[in-house]
Amino acid sequence: FNHAWAKAYFRFREPHSDLAYALEAEKGGTRAILMAVQAHIIKYLLFVRNTEYTHLERLRRISRREQGEALAAALADTLWAAGGGGRAVVCLAATAVHLTPRGDYRADSFTERIQLFEFGEKAAAQEFIFDHINSFKGEGSHGVILFLYSLLFSRTLER
Repeated sequence: FNHAWAKAYFRFREPHSDLAYALEAEKGGTRAILMAVQAHIIKYLLFVRNTEYTHLERLRRISRREQGEALAAALADTLWAAGGGGRAVVCLAATAVHLTPRGDYRADSFTERIQLFEFGEKAAAQEFIFDHINSFKGEGSHGVILFLYSLLFSRTLER
């Protein structure tokens, strides 16, 4: 992954603003992934989340916590669909190295620390993601790469 991918994470606009629902996207390869997740965030905020606000207010009147809930729901929904509706795999970066480079593999000091968590229920995956939301939306977290790995492992390499 190049520098743009390495620094990419899920970053929202300011809470309680007109664009509180919107992810910030830099130019480059990560934009497509961010926009796909953005669609699921909007779907969650408009049609899933239970609130008394009108449709437009549902998008604007969200707190930082609600942004995290929407992101967790969007990521879980996407991973669940990638897994064929029967499983989701969430990748997080651990502090310990889990892979020893061999052969043509070139170490990047990130991929070697990936840890996999498999879920057989979408709600459990969503709760786990919310509990670890800073792994996806924290600066320096490599959140978009973690999500891409999660997509690949949820879908399986065979499929």
